[in-house]
Amino acid sequence: MSPVSKATFKDWQAEQLKDPAFVAADRELEPGYQITRLRILRGMTQAQLAEMFGTCQPSIARLENGSSAPSISFLRRIADAL
Repeated sequence: MSPVSKATFKDWQAEQLKDPAFVAADRELEPGYQITRLRILRGMTQAQLAEMFGTCQPSIARLENGSSAPSISFLRRIADAL
C-alpha cells in the first residue's frame, strides 16, 4: 500500500499560486479579504460598517465576498475608517 499524502493548505496554496489565473482571481478578491479582516478586528458587523457609509448591509457583503467592484474612492473611505 502506498502512503496517503497529507497535503496541507500551504502545500495546496503553493501549487495554486503557480497558476496565473488563480493569482489573478486571488488578487481581485484581496480588498474584500482585508476589509473583512479589519472589520472583524474592530468588532464591527457588516450592518455597522454599512451605516457608517450610508449604504446597506448587502452592499458590504458583496464588497467583502468579491461580487461587486467598488470605486477606489469608496475603498479609500473604508480604509481610512477601519
